[in-house]
Amino acid sequence: MDDEKSIEEILDTIGDQHARRVLATISREPKSAKELAEECDLSLPTVYRRIEMLDEYELVTDRTLVADDGNHYKVYESNFESTVISLEDDEYRVRIYREENLPDRFSQLWDELNPE
Repeated sequence: MDDEKSIEEILDTIGDQHARRVLATISREPKSAKELAEECDLSLPTVYRRIEMLDEYELVTDRTLVADDGNHYKVYESNFESTVISLEDDEYRVRIYREENLPDRFSQLWDELNPE
């Protein structure tokens, strides 16, 4: 994620009701935009706008699948395990933990619990 993004931009994104619904749905299993529109009761353009917003912060990933009729389509899935918002030194920070950086997360937690 781009470190230049402000806390307000990130919070605005995850604070959006439709974006949260999309994230909750794809956190259970990957879905196509059409499936998301149906399951979340949103229009297809709304789903695509929210996916674009979430993708800007690398909160979603996509992969292309091939349908039985040969057409290609994308499915979207959540790209993080958890989000932590903290206040440190009078400044809010957002940490997004991804599966691939889980060892780093434990190292950081260990360091915080065992200061030198």
